[in-house]
Amino acid sequence: MKHKDGKPGPQGDKSSRLVPMSIMFIVLCGFSFYLGGIFCSEKNRFNTKNVARDVQSPKRSVATPLQIKPTQFPVCSSDYQDYTPCTDPRRWKKYGLQRLSFMERHCPPVYERKECLVPPPDGYKPPIKWPKSRDECWYRNVPYDWINKQKSNQHWLRKEGEKFLFPGGGTMFPRGVGAYVDLMQDLIPEMTDGTVRTAIDTGCGVASWGGDLLDRGILTVSLAPRDNHEAQVQFALERGIPAILGIISTQRLPFPSNSFDMAHCSRCLIPWTEFGGIYLLEIHRILRPGGFWVLSGPPVNYKNRWRGWNTTVEEQRSDYEKLQELLTSMCFKLYNTKDDIAVWQKSSDNSCYNQLAKPDVYPPKCDDSLEPDSAWYTPLRSCVVVPNPKFKKSALTAITKWPERLHTAPERISDVHGGSASTFKHDDSKWTVRVKHYKKLLPAIGTDKIRNVMDMNTAYGGFAAALVDDPLWVMNVVSSYAANTLPVVFDRGLIGTYHDW
Repeated sequence: MKHKDGKPGPQGDKSSRLVPMSIMFIVLCGFSFYLGGIFCSEKNRFNTKNVARDVQSPKRSVATPLQIKPTQFPVCSSDYQDYTPCTDPRRWKKYGLQRLSFMERHCPPVYERKECLVPPPDGYKPPIKWPKSRDECWYRNVPYDWINKQKSNQHWLRKEGEKFLFPGGGTMFPRGVGAYVDLMQDLIPEMTDGTVRTAIDTGCGVASWGGDLLDRGILTVSLAPRDNHEAQVQFALERGIPAILGIISTQRLPFPSNSFDMAHCSRCLIPWTEFGGIYLLEIHRILRPGGFWVLSGPPVNYKNRWRGWNTTVEEQRSDYEKLQELLTSMCFKLYNTKDDIAVWQKSSDNSCYNQLAKPDVYPPKCDDSLEPDSAWYTPLRSCVVVPNPKFKKSALTAITKWPERLHTAPERISDVHGGSASTFKHDDSKWTVRVKHYKKLLPAIGTDKIRNVMDMNTAYGGFAAALVDDPLWVMNVVSSYAANTLPVVFDRGLIGTYHDW
């Protein structure tokens, strides 16, 4: 340092000042550690006392059960025994008649929702066990006389004593569903070798077609609305046959694109050629490339059948030609036909869809803004959903045959975030172990006591796959808000649906 006159000033001894500072620092640190030790020991002593007080011995915990206040709900009145909130006939008048849209899902607002337990019908009995239930059920469990009286001449069902019997008849198969499916297999050999595994039956009646196919290794979703054919789906479920409430109207069906191997309509009264063929376009969307669409009833075999359809031969010829024209425009080809059954096959060659790029072509190709798998309250559109060309192995002609298909990682798993062949195999292994544990907790699983099962929050269908050899079926539900894994479920030969709970 220097004074302001430039002369050097006296410098203090630096070492003499550093020593006292160092000593002071060490003293302060030591004192801090001392205080910290006292505080921590007191804290530990306090926590130990709390733990000793709160943690009880095993014997004491057994002796004092957990107290839970139960929540109780009243029982609904008896006229609610068939209550389905979102397809409630009591509310139909609130919605439009166009294209029967009042039969679609219309859930009640919060202030109209019921908070009561839906009662069983009077005289309800435990359901008859599978496989006997396919042929008979208790009348009191589904006490609907209207459908019995209207369809008794077509052998849908008949009442004998305390039971409904299901002879396997139908409007288009008076000789029985077995003979009907035998003829269908002659027309479609792929039904017999594991190629066709999943199917949908639109307008299923009492689901006899789907019931017959179960013995042939084909898993069918039987679809029907709440309409004047009382409780068609209720009959199906009582019989132990997969079914779901639904109607092709103004909204897409709750299934992803390119899912089913086969679709079927046996005089289901769906006006396929009306509204620009919009219902056929929905069948095209959910049908896998190479999949089959089977139609029996008007206008098939119109030359021999038109007199019984309250129409003229000219009208039926016109309807058939219009149907064929629409199907051709959607890349379907007539595959086979005999008697009352006609079979079309959806093209597995995407080059067919090049024609949709031409101007003024109907129906046009759907634009890229419309997600093919969006199917929860998604309006129908008059356009063709073209299969994604990157999936070469998802077509019916290329996919692994059943039963190997069940444990083969589907190609479309790559579209799932984090999905891969390894995660698929891990999920399979995990559910194999879990189901063994489930059966220890609930021994009825795997016996004839449990038939209809729902997996309310599936990923890849691993739970259903682990139960595939048991006498039950599983409806796999994927949340409309979750990752879209439902295509993977269908690709492995299982069935499911979207739902938002």
